[in-house]
Amino acid sequence: MPLFNKVAIVGTGLIGGSIALAIKKKHLANEIIGVSRHRKSLALAKNKGAIDRGSVALEIIKGADLLVLATPVSVIMSLAPRISKIVSKDCIVIDVGSTKGEVSNKLGKLFPNYIGSHPLAGSEKKGIINAGPDMFRGSLCILTPTRNSRAKALAKIKAFWQRLEARVVLLTPQKHDMILALTSHLPHAVAFSLIDSVPKQYLRFSSTGLRDTTRLASSDSEIWVDILLSNRKNIIKAIESFQNNLSKLKSAIAKKDKKKLSSTLKQINQKRDRLNLQIIG
Repeated sequence: MPLFNKVAIVGTGLIGGSIALAIKKKHLANEIIGVSRHRKSLALAKNKGAIDRGSVALEIIKGADLLVLATPVSVIMSLAPRISKIVSKDCIVIDVGSTKGEVSNKLGKLFPNYIGSHPLAGSEKKGIINAGPDMFRGSLCILTPTRNSRAKALAKIKAFWQRLEARVVLLTPQKHDMILALTSHLPHAVAFSLIDSVPKQYLRFSSTGLRDTTRLASSDSEIWVDILLSNRKNIIKAIESFQNNLSKLKSAIAKKDKKKLSSTLKQINQKRDRLNLQIIG
């Protein structure tokens, strides 16, 4: 049974396209509309069966009862005032951005039925070509309601993500940004810095270890510029925490403190093993 009549998705890339395909697979809407800056992306989305119609003009979203904003955060911020004049006050609006503080503050004032959403799913790959209907199965989706969020809209969006087979948790926008700075944004910053530390002429000597630990450095640079800047205070704190831990490791190596080094690495091993158990669970 459909949850929505007309779903409009602004940004038909990897996440937006995957949401569209998942909605199609689960029969959650009667019609899916796509909006993109690029006609090629819309054509690919339609050929892949993700959308029914598409346009580079925002006006096509009029009449939607669910609007999904799946563009970089800065684009969401710039388009939101214009979008608020097109969609009805009854339309439920969600964004799937990786930071929530600034976005929730602005969109919460513009849209009565705004609910921030962040599905912790995706890939370092990009574009509708890499989208899939099962991307959210078994994943975690964080909803970031504010004090002004309407209970009915929140319940419907929670049901929506659960129908896409995601596990749903609720956090405040501020708590979300603090946690994700450590669990998502910092790993990307480290991956970018790590691969940048290796001279180009040495890359041919790399093992799977370097490829595995720097996979995230292939992520969309446009999106990550937005993420790093929109959550800068939390990310700076996370980077400083990482630098502190790296300095402790450096100190133990410099002092040839085998006991300290062994103890530190064993504790880290145990922490990493707990992460494996949580992912499996």
